[in-house]
Amino acid sequence: MTDFRRLIVEDARLILLKALAAQTDDTLHSDLLRAELATFGIRRDRAWVHGELDWLAEHGAVTLVDAGSVKVATLTEKGARHLAREIAIEGVKRPSRED
Repeated sequence: MTDFRRLIVEDARLILLKALAAQTDDTLHSDLLRAELATFGIRRDRAWVHGELDWLAEHGAVTLVDAGSVKVATLTEKGARHLAREIAIEGVKRPSRED
């Protein structure tokens, strides 16, 4: 993986976790997450987003449920701890420190 591609992937994973954390129930489906990524200039197809969600699930940051043609992702405690900078999940961009 090139450095630029790695940066995009790590940034996208952080954006996905933050989008989930912004929800009252920490849950969104993949099409809404895809739209959130597009807001940040990361325009990818559904299969790519599903692959990144699968990666996050494999690393314990989210749980996934298949719902028809979308995946429903829910932030886990581990994902929330990464966002709070209590732990670091290798492969996910570190969130900025709050000032």
